[in-house]
Amino acid sequence: MNRRVIACSFGLLCLSLSIACLAAPAPGETYATPEQAAADPDFALQGEYTGDGVGLQVVALGNGEFSAVTFEGGLPGSGFTGEKADRSVTQVDRNGIKKLIADMSLNKVHRESETLGAEPPKGAVVLFDGTKESLDEHWKDGAKMTSDGLLIQGVTSTDTFRDFTAHVEFRLPYMPEARGQARGNSGLYLQGRYEIQMLDSFGLEGKDNECGGIYKAAPPAVNMCLPPLNWQTYDVEFTAARFDDSGKKVKNARVTVRHNGVVIHDDLEIPGATPGGPLSGKENAQPGPIFLQNHGNPVRYRNIWVVAN
Repeated sequence: MNRRVIACSFGLLCLSLSIACLAAPAPGETYATPEQAAADPDFALQGEYTGDGVGLQVVALGNGEFSAVTFEGGLPGSGFTGEKADRSVTQVDRNGIKKLIADMSLNKVHRESETLGAEPPKGAVVLFDGTKESLDEHWKDGAKMTSDGLLIQGVTSTDTFRDFTAHVEFRLPYMPEARGQARGNSGLYLQGRYEIQMLDSFGLEGKDNECGGIYKAAPPAVNMCLPPLNWQTYDVEFTAARFDDSGKKVKNARVTVRHNGVVIHDDLEIPGATPGGPLSGKENAQPGPIFLQNHGNPVRYRNIWVVAN
């Protein structure tokens, strides 16, 4: 093949790629702060609403489309019993959401976890308090924080723990066009081995791979995920697995988890380690770190402390 033919072929290939790129849909926006998200008119409509014996979660899906999730009795953790028959989902546009809210005489509410801002008790190891000193002292090399003092995902503590109580505050990004595991994904790994999933699961059913789930082990008793860019809390009581002198496991790890103040796992037995953690393949008697997974989404953390039991 001569040079002219090669050049022509290369030009046609570049033109085809250019057309393909123009035809491909643009990736959805990711908003890491409420200030950024205010640019999207759907952000102001998304959220929780209550009325006479009913709760409504309005979930933005991008481009003026929403999921309207209605709960008989009230919102999850506040009146809704968890019965599937009392939960219904409708897809509507922006005008439809406004009409639904008006027709049902609903008022928007802003819920906060009762443990938000919890002070570390005496003897606690304060892993992160918004200062560079806590970042440098308690997290492995590569850990970063934002200019306004928030811990960035993808960090492993230098401190290790066996049995402990932990408090973690986290904020999920607003990613209206993302779906499933691509929507605000991270995870809190206990001992670097057992994951409590973090995901924008606002308005979803609540599965083991959604917010509050023990990944691949157990779904939360109730989906307590708040709207993205609201601060949320995990309060965890963890008992490590036990091993005999030969290294054989004789008792599984156990955990109680409160998500935004509501018990979603009560002394749950965890059958084994979760993939993806720094010690996932090393379930043994050794203590392990706190690991906050990096799944490529801007999840932020603050006020992290641990009390060894």
